[in-house]
Amino acid sequence: MESDRLRDRRRGALPSSGTKRVVVDFPIPLLARAERAVAELGANRSELIRAAVERYLEFLQRAKLERDLVEGYTANAAQARHACVEFAHVDSDVA
Repeated sequence: MESDRLRDRRRGALPSSGTKRVVVDFPIPLLARAERAVAELGANRSELIRAAVERYLEFLQRAKLERDLVEGYTANAAQARHACVEFAHVDSDVA
């Protein structure tokens, strides 16, 4: 999927809102790894960095959602246990 995004960008499919150039400092070992990946993918450095940032931001969004879900389930755990106790007789009626 990531390689599809890179290929689409290589074909000129840039975001409709335009682009803005930024300068990013990389540790030399990380830059070397990025250059190897660029060569393997047949992409350019900007495409690789954009794809990596998009993926990381999606990861952060998913992690926040998971934290919010845990918080919500934890906050409502007592109510859920109470409902289970209240309806336990229904389970015994079915069996």
